[in-house]
Amino acid sequence: MAREERKTHAVESKKTKAINAVIFVLLAILAALTAYPIVYIVLGSFKTNSELVSGGLKLLPEKFVLDNYIQAWQMGNFSRYTINSLVLSFGVMFVSLFVTSMSGYVFARKEFKLKKLIYNSMVMFMFINVGSTALRPLFELAVKLHMNTSLIAVILISAGTSQATYVFLIHGFMNTVPKELDEAAKMDGCSFFGIYWRVILPVLKPALASVALLSFRGGWNEYILPLIFTMTNEKLRPLTVGVVALQNAGDGAAAWNILFAGSAISIIPIIIVYMFASKQFMGGMTSGAVKG
Repeated sequence: MAREERKTHAVESKKTKAINAVIFVLLAILAALTAYPIVYIVLGSFKTNSELVSGGLKLLPEKFVLDNYIQAWQMGNFSRYTINSLVLSFGVMFVSLFVTSMSGYVFARKEFKLKKLIYNSMVMFMFINVGSTALRPLFELAVKLHMNTSLIAVILISAGTSQATYVFLIHGFMNTVPKELDEAAKMDGCSFFGIYWRVILPVLKPALASVALLSFRGGWNEYILPLIFTMTNEKLRPLTVGVVALQNAGDGAAAWNILFAGSAISIIPIIIVYMFASKQFMGGMTSGAVKG
């Protein structure tokens, strides 16, 4: 019996190792496919324009050209565009954190009429994307409200497009928080909002970190919306719009080297943000997925 058990255990161990090896290979291929465009852009930013046009898929440049970054920064007015992108990204992040934390808390802890209908309708919109068809009415609404001369309209619209996903995430995380914490705080004299501010927000830090990172990334990578809203005011352009304009910086030809350098510069801030928030981001995503 002992021999049979050892044989069975050895067979199961081999199967587990084989499965883990297959998973590792698949993840390695996926990681390579994901990283390749970024590596290609970063290394391509050090090439000359002629080398980029005629070099095909070759990664390493023949000679590292640092002047591409100097030209991209000067031609693209990146100092101004970087500030605009930071204002846009942090604005979207703060609006998302404020709205989704309160909404998730209310949906998880408050009983009111039509609660299920409102929540299910919100979740349903996670799978609905009206796309560019909504851009014109949104722009006309911003004009009527005199909000098209600043980034406020872009911030509010950008923040609103992903609220359903973030509320779903916060709501799922809230379901893992014991209600005894609320009851204990209520016995100590806390109001409904006091419980949210003093008890729930500190507990929600992992989920809020996930929302913060996702919303910051969404605001930073936004392109179509700020392109439309800043057509008549170049000073409001974020980096994503300014970088694409660098393609026409060459003399009669597309300046891909300068465009790649500008793209590499625009990637740096989001990488820095992820490095500082990656641990909380993963914790919030896994905790929020326990219950829905």
